[in-house]
Amino acid sequence: MTELSEKLLRLGNRAIKKAQENNRKKGIPNVYCINGKIIFELPNGELTTKYSFS
Repeated sequence: MTELSEKLLRLGNRAIKKAQENNRKKGIPNVYCINGKIIFELPNGELTTKYSFS
């Protein structure tokens, strides 16, 4: 991996972690796709495949 790509990867990872933390503070679930399944990480840390958008 080149120095530039390593720097871009570090910057991207920091931005993702910041966005995830902001979502938790605002009560918004983080959404992931793991092995083709949509997974919701609720602000309390619970993982679920079902989420009600109310």
